[in-house]
Amino acid sequence: MSVAQSGSTSAAPERIVIATRESRLALWQAEHVKARLEALYPSCQVELLGMTTRGDQILDRPLAKVGGKGLFVKELETALLDGRADIAVHSMKDVPMEMGEDFTLACISEREVPLDAFVSNRYDSLADMPPGTVVGTSSLRRESQLHAHYPFLGVTSLRGNLDTRLRKLDEGQYDAIILAAAGLTRLGLGSRIRGVLPAETSLPAAGQGALGIECLAGRQDLLQWLAPLNDPDTSACVRAERAVARALAGSCEVPLGAYAEVKDGQLWLRGFVARPDGSEILRAEQCGAPADAEALGVALAVSLREQGAEALLASLG
Repeated sequence: MSVAQSGSTSAAPERIVIATRESRLALWQAEHVKARLEALYPSCQVELLGMTTRGDQILDRPLAKVGGKGLFVKELETALLDGRADIAVHSMKDVPMEMGEDFTLACISEREVPLDAFVSNRYDSLADMPPGTVVGTSSLRRESQLHAHYPFLGVTSLRGNLDTRLRKLDEGQYDAIILAAAGLTRLGLGSRIRGVLPAETSLPAAGQGALGIECLAGRQDLLQWLAPLNDPDTSACVRAERAVARALAGSCEVPLGAYAEVKDGQLWLRGFVARPDGSEILRAEQCGAPADAEALGVALAVSLREQGAEALLASLG
């Protein structure tokens, strides 16, 4: 039985349990949502259920080799199914593009800076790094763009939570690392950022910088209670980005980026697919009404396919 009553949607919630990973960043995200819910519903008891996922346990291999981003959400979804938790808080770039029919994204909250950050103790920028110096990154998306723009640099795999990655940099295992700016900012580590990479240099992952709240699809009570946390512009951008990745079967096994912005009432969407070594990058963009977000994402994927994305993706399989 669920830990919250799912009958009437008119009354305020009495108790909501949030399933969360136990990394410092995941706990910050869950605490952030907890605080927002407590502000909305002062009489509600909001609790955290900390969990360790397979994605947190497997640190000796690139994520692309061990099952992809779904490894970060499966245990949390199990907690929703068996009633130990009501909602799960995710970084949207960790949420698989295809969700099970039992689950839904109840809302997507306002986005933090969605761009990638350059972090180094030795250099001010990627352009300052001498040939052969080493950049660490956890994603094929970043790797492909680094190779394309800075072919003289070495790029090696970097796994672990944010604190582990920073420790490896500080130990001298890498000359620089690339991380999501949002995570550093949220944990008060903005001073570690030597520079934010423009989208033209490092196009973000679909959903980067945004938080999503997942619940069971049948929980109409939760859908109503969580609605005030939804940010319409962020939601439209993330839905467009995810539509690109979904249409191209995007996962962490494919170097793929998608990034949308709402400007002057229009949604501007950019996307790319590439070879991991950066030797071939296909790019496209679309612009239209935010209400047509997912259609714009599908249209961008079609444009990439017309450029040869199908053959490129097939060659990576």
